[in-house]
Amino acid sequence: MKYAVPPAAMPTVEVAGTEERFPVHRIYCVGRNYADHVREMGSDPKRDPPIFFAKPADAVVANGAPVPYPPQTNNLHHEIELVVALGRGGRDIGADRALDHVFGYAVGNDLTRRDLQHAAKNGGAPWDAAKGFDRSAPVTAIRRAAEVGHPTSGAIWLEVNGESRQRADLTEMIWSVPEILAVLSSYFELQAGDLIFTGTPAGVGPIVRGDSLVGGIDGLDTLRTTIV
Repeated sequence: MKYAVPPAAMPTVEVAGTEERFPVHRIYCVGRNYADHVREMGSDPKRDPPIFFAKPADAVVANGAPVPYPPQTNNLHHEIELVVALGRGGRDIGADRALDHVFGYAVGNDLTRRDLQHAAKNGGAPWDAAKGFDRSAPVTAIRRAAEVGHPTSGAIWLEVNGESRQRADLTEMIWSVPEILAVLSSYFELQAGDLIFTGTPAGVGPIVRGDSLVGGIDGLDTLRTTIV
């Protein structure tokens, strides 16, 4: 096969404890999945259907790699999240069998140009520029579900320059991982290689050049990022 231009390299994420790489197909994200975060963003945390948006696959950033402060924003925010990596795809996946499709779990940061997001919300516009920019998805190595199980509880936290910003428990998620996969697969045909960022707890806030971010979830790797 001849290409008109050189094809882009496939984005991948490290698989913990192996030399394997996890090929990223798509990145789906869930909004408003912790009640306290919904409140801090000025909304009511009723149990409405999940809000979904996406990032490009090549937005992934390896653990420990620096992230350049993105252009066109003066209000970049951190959002620490549990990330689900799919090993099998499908449509209309039942919640009772959704975990059979999970390859493993990681810790991610859904970096957000908050000022652009607010402008989009106020104008009824999509969130693409606010969420789907270059290097907006730092993520740790993926831990296989066979190793760590399927986390449903445990601390989720983030510090900026040693100061605690976000701290909650996975039990506070409004929508569980099986529920997320069931609803998401009713909108999209999921594929092996998909990553799902499952939402962030309260405490999101601004970060600037020079900030050091450290975050984690019990049983998974610690995510370390410097904004440059």
